Formats: sequence, C-alpha cells, structure tokens
Amino acid sequence: MNDASKIRNIAIIAHVDHGKTTLVDGLLKQSKTFRDNQAEMDQHLIMDSGDQEHERGITITAKQTSIYHGDYKINIIDTPGHADFSGEVERTLNMADGVLLIVDAQEGPMPQTKFVLGKALEVGLKPVVIINKIDKPARRIAEVEDELGDLFLELATDDSQLHYPVYYAIGREGKAWTHVPDNTAEHADLTPIFDAIINDIPAPTVPAEGGLQLLVTALQYDSFLGKYAIGRIARGQAKRGSVALIKRDGSIVSSKIEKVFGYRGLSREEVETGQAGDIVALVGVSDAHIGDTIADKDAPEALPTIEIEAPTLSMYLGPNTSPMKGKEGEFNTSRQIGDRLKKELETNVSLRVEENGIGFTVSGRGELHLSVLIEAMRREGYEFEVGRPQVVTITEDGVVKEPVEELYIEVGPEFVGAVSQELGARRAEMRGQEQTGSGTTRLDYLLPTRALIGLRNTLLTATKGTVIMNSLPHGYQPLGPKLAQNRNGVLIAFEAGTTTPYALQTAEARGELYVGAGTTVYAGMIIGLNRRGEDMEINVCKAKHLTNMRSSSSDGVVQLTPFTDLSLEQCIDFIEDDELLEVTPKSLRLRKKYLDANERKRHQKDVL
Repeated sequence: MNDASKIRNIAIIAHVDHGKTTLVDGLLKQSKTFRDNQAEMDQHLIMDSGDQEHERGITITAKQTSIYHGDYKINIIDTPGHADFSGEVERTLNMADGVLLIVDAQEGPMPQTKFVLGKALEVGLKPVVIINKIDKPARRIAEVEDELGDLFLELATDDSQLHYPVYYAIGREGKAWTHVPDNTAEHADLTPIFDAIINDIPAPTVPAEGGLQLLVTALQYDSFLGKYAIGRIARGQAKRGSVALIKRDGSIVSSKIEKVFGYRGLSREEVETGQAGDIVALVGVSDAHIGDTIADKDAPEALPTIEIEAPTLSMYLGPNTSPMKGKEGEFNTSRQIGDRLKKELETNVSLRVEENGIGFTVSGRGELHLSVLIEAMRREGYEFEVGRPQVVTITEDGVVKEPVEELYIEVGPEFVGAVSQELGARRAEMRGQEQTGSGTTRLDYLLPTRALIGLRNTLLTATKGTVIMNSLPHGYQPLGPKLAQNRNGVLIAFEAGTTTPYALQTAEARGELYVGAGTTVYAGMIIGLNRRGEDMEINVCKAKHLTNMRSSSSDGVVQLTPFTDLSLEQCIDFIEDDELLEVTPKSLRLRKKYLDANERKRHQKDVL
C-alpha cells in the first residue's frame, strides 16, 4: 500500500459485551480475508485468542488485524471494553484515525462506553456510531440515540465531534443498515459499515517524505524471530537497515530493522517497505519498549510518548512460603517470579512493579487487571503467594489522597434495599437512581476504590447472582477513615494432615467450609468461614476412634454439605490484611500470614 489516502486506521470501542469483537469477526469474514474452507470461517470471536479471553468472554489485550475492501486497506484495532484494561485502550488509540463506537440497542451507553469514548475524543479521533443488536425484543433505539447525544455533548472537545453518522446492525448475523429496517430478517450484509469506514473515517494525514518516525505502541513475541515492535508509521518509510531508537527518557541508541511485516487478516506478511500511515511490525529492534520512537538514524526526532493513567490498586506477590512450597509449581523462586514480572512490564503498560522484601508490590488498574496476571502466571507453572489488595494513594500539597470510582449498579427492585445497605456501610455516596426500560433499577454511586474490594461477591450473594456492576475511575479525594471489617472470622486448620469426613462434620457446624474430605492441609491454613466474628482453630484431620462396635469404614456414612470452591477472584476478595492466598498451578489455598498460633496472637497485640 503506497498511497496513504487508501489506508484507514480504526479502533473498535464499546462497553463490555456490546458486540465489538463479534462485529470484527463479521468484517473479517465478509471481506473474504479467509478462504471458505479455512477454520476461521466457522469460529466465533476470532480476535479473542487467549484462553482467559474465551473463558471470561471479554477482550483483555488489544489486537491488530487488516482487511481489504476494494482498493482500500483497513487496519482494525480491537480494544478491551473493561476499564481495568484501559491501558490497552490508551496506547492503541495512538494508531487510529477514527473509531467505531458500538452501543447495545437495549442497554444504551454504559459506564465503559463513556470511558472509552472520552479517551477517543480526547485524542481527536473521528467517531462513527453503530447501534448493535437491534433485533432485541426490548430494543429502544430512539432513547439510545438521545442518550448518545447527551453523552457526546458531555465529552466532545470541539463542535465537529457532535456531528457523527449513526448506523444500525446485528453483528452476530453480519447485517447492517443506514436506517432502522422495518424487518430485521431481511437480507443484508456489512457493506454499510465498510462504506462508513471509507467515507466517514479520515485517511491518515502523514508525510511520506522525510525521515522515519514510528511510535512503538505494542510488542509481541514469537520463538523464531523474537520481539516485534508494532506501531503506525507517522512519517517516512520503514525498511531494513540501521535506525535510531529514542527511549522514553530521551536517550538515543543505535538499532537495526531486520524485517518489516504488514498485516493481512490475523497473520503478518513480510514486506519490503512499510509506508507512511500504515501499521507495521518491525523485527530486530530488540531494545524497543512501548512508548519509544523508532526514527531515522541521521536525524532522529521523537514522537510524543504515550501517557497512561496511574494504577489504583496494588498487592504483594512473592514466593510461596507455606509448608507445601515447591510441590506443585515449576517456577517458585523470587528470581523466577521477578523475571516473569519484568517480561510482563514490557507489554502491560498499566502495570507497575517494585521490590518488596523477597517479593514484589504489583500495582494495576483494578482487581480484574491483577487477577488476569495472576491467573496467567499460574497457568504458566508459577507458584507464589499474594496479599490483600491495597489502594495506591498519592500526595498533593501535603495531603494524602485515595482514588475514587464511579459505580453503576443495575439490579431488580426487590434488591435495592440490600444494595443500598451494603454501600452505605462502605461510605458510598448515591448520586442517582432511575428505572430502566426493562424494569430494573439503575443506581449511581461515588465511593473510594478500596470500598470496591470484595463488593462484587457480597452483592452477588445479596442479589442471588443478578446484580450488574461497572465502575470507572473518577479522580482522587483526601484519604478517609478505615472501613469497618464486614467479614466474619475464619476457621483455621489446627494441625497438618489430611481432612476426614468425621472431622469436617464437626467443622461444618461452625460455619461454611472451603475444603472437602481428603484434602491436604497445614497448620494455619484457612479451611472455612466462621459463623462468628472471631477466628477459630479447629482440627479437621481427626479420625474416629476404633471400638468393637464400629470401625473407621463407617466414616463413609457421614453426609457433608458440599464445600464452597472459591474462584481466584473470590479468594482475592476474601483475604484480610493478616492473610495470604497461596497460588499454584493446581491449587488455591487461603492461609494466615503467620501460621503459628502464638505468633499470630503476638502480632495481633502489636497491631492493637
């Protein structure tokens, strides 16, 4: 592609589950990017390639693909919709000239819609609105259009952004219209979206002449060629040869481009020259990091670097110190964990890592952001322990401030009282309440970020799993008083051994169990939640004494209530300041920080 006027660089932005990845799938398939017999033609959510993306049903990392429509090359960037991965959104918008904003025809603009659209308008990108899922029985297209108008009025940085085209689509079926169809079952395809991209999104305004300038926006690796430095060419051409690498701190080092790749569909293809305005992947610039500029070696000029919002939550992550350390994981030393976190820093721009004793303090944009990293390390064979999430405070004019979040909750009217009570206890400020068209109640709160820790699981229990929660960063406020502990005490294993049905039967009368029979435990390990406010040690390894009248085989008649198997997110929400979560490829174990009972009492006195 030698002509920048024939290139379109677009980012797809939306709230979680409004259908952006599904729409990209449709664009890929209808552009004939794949042969009819290729496996991708039968796949759904082609762009969500990671295991966790498929399992969670969300996009975690931004991805690039390219399609051709006539003489035009369209570079598409699929971005995450969750605010915890906003770093992915912030860095990838630098490569786009316009955005497709996808909005659900029933739900309308949601919290993340506001967040991602605000980011796009801040950098001056041209928006095209697509109201998706217009086949829903409860669709409310006219109201959604009005809500979008209000949102643009609130976020627009200049008057030109208030004039945006609107299209209507059923992404799942690969259909789109320029107007609301009388019958959504009628034949249609995505041609209106292709035309919108070409006609409504501007071509990149970049000079083809002059020395090379490319801002490194993403990094990828493979085992054959090593590191790929990915970005849009802001000036000149990218081709094999010596270049200058301008680091974020302004220092300049010599480097060399060995190969240049363009995108076609989901794959990369080697090209002789990358043209101005196009998105390319460069091999050979091994020292490149996100935010660096690759420039002409004779006249190196840096591009403005990528500014990422500061982290809001941190947690301790260090080598496993439990009696079961080294039994289930391949990588368990401090050095191995540190190397893995350094590798993560190269691509995860919102993450911060600091040494903390034998471990590390890892800071990110939210619980989900951190739990995705923990789960990824776990699956790679790492064994470690993590502490309770803590808010990351800042100091301004001598005042310590904590992050604040906007919280949006949608729940059935019968649960509004329970939700209000819980949020009142967490010092949340209600800012609004309204009834939705579907009969639910939408609540708008402002609360400290630390009040969100553990909130999701508490509300899921209180609303029988029906609550919908979304939060957005709102800024900072002076640090408030400590929040009251809402959780009861825990049941703690008294000694090491294997749990027995006989002992667990006694334990379950004390509270809710998190382990089943035949589980290996150690002293200080948390095996359940007490019904009372204090912690309780309990022997869960005790067996029946044998007599002439009974034998140990009669253990089999013990009827136990099925234990609660906590997920990773639930475990992170559960732990308090004096507790840890042991994470291995095979297990999640809750434990006290100090395993010895006497040591726990001594430290408790010190705190008091």
